[in-house]
Amino acid sequence: MTEIASPHIARPRIVVLGVQPGTPPFRIVEIDGQMVAEAKTLIDVLEAAAAFGIHVHDLDDPDVVCWVGGDKFTWKLH
Repeated sequence: MTEIASPHIARPRIVVLGVQPGTPPFRIVEIDGQMVAEAKTLIDVLEAAAAFGIHVHDLDDPDVVCWVGGDKFTWKLH
């Protein structure tokens, strides 16, 4: 019998998109595929997660947070 792999690919609940122009620059935070916040700092990301009952213990864990266009230290346009 042949096993069929699941077509569902796991993705982290939190996705932080690339830096957007603004004063100050910001990053859009998505949780479960919905835009929920504009983060100007790392603390904003943690607060958005907490508002949805997500307690982040490791911001570097790709199973928890996906950082698009930079990492947790990227908050300015390049």
